[in-house]
Amino acid sequence: MARSILVTGGAGYIGSHTVLELLLGGYKAVVVDKLDNSSEIAIKRVQELAGEHGSNLTFHEIDLRDKPALEKLFASEKFEAVIHVAGLKAVGESVQKPLLYYDNNLICMIVLLEVMAAHGCKKLVFSSSATVYGWPKVVPCTEESPISATNPYGRTKSDSTWKIILLRYFNPVGAHPSGHIGEDPRGIPNNLIPFIQQVAVGRRPALTVYGTDYKTTDGTGVRDYIHVVDLADGHIAALKKLADPSVGCEVYNLGTGKGTSVLEMVAAFEKASGKKIPLVMADRRPGDAEIVYAGTEKAERELNWKAKYGIQEFCIDQWNWASKNPYGYEPQAP
Repeated sequence: MARSILVTGGAGYIGSHTVLELLLGGYKAVVVDKLDNSSEIAIKRVQELAGEHGSNLTFHEIDLRDKPALEKLFASEKFEAVIHVAGLKAVGESVQKPLLYYDNNLICMIVLLEVMAAHGCKKLVFSSSATVYGWPKVVPCTEESPISATNPYGRTKSDSTWKIILLRYFNPVGAHPSGHIGEDPRGIPNNLIPFIQQVAVGRRPALTVYGTDYKTTDGTGVRDYIHVVDLADGHIAALKKLADPSVGCEVYNLGTGKGTSVLEMVAAFEKASGKKIPLVMADRRPGDAEIVYAGTEKAERELNWKAKYGIQEFCIDQWNWASKNPYGYEPQAP
């Protein structure tokens, strides 16, 4: 009997790639997603990519704040563990609408933990974020670095009171090499790569670069970009680590350990796609840090995990996804 794993937010960008790796690893995946910023089509494509393992995937459209619906699901199936990926994630929006983020990200977490405890499921891999490091005075950020969330999104990701594995991942990019699943957020993108891809396919006229006066090599912000497939593999490694009886509450960075500036990323994407990306320079965005990249030694040592892919590879995969799906999971322009 395959071990059953609940994946919240499993129809989203990171969730869908993680679900695929779970299925290919022999697990049974049960996805819960309210489809606010995701598509059920992603679930169908994951089933197709999983081949014979696709039958081990089930989907439920549930808002995690709906405790009775979640109780009903837990009563119907015994879960070995939960991978909690659901949540709002746009830094800019979190500054504008902090109560929305506290309501969604914290209440979902609280309800989920209550239901898990009531049903004796106490293994959790939690989708945290490098945002909790705020504006780090020293890079790379290690798991021991001070937590200093500088925006509401980051503060909703810094609770470590339960016995879980916290995966503080950095900037997920890329797509599955098949080009069948990837990221295409609804509305205006808040992250760099989705914005670049929408410019590349002609959906937007130019990329806005927020901040050109940082103390970096080219004046633009530096981040650690990690391929979403590497990130999905990190979730599987964390899930396996939960079987270690010595684990209480552990934190692991998932990144490449290398920083890439906005302009360096634009150049790499232009090379991968053959498209010119027009730029509009703008002031810094509230809540953004200057330079953030990961120290990954702990994950390499204790999870036996290391990122395999670099900037050129995830730009190629991102463009493969974007060129095949210019409007994401929509067949044409809305």
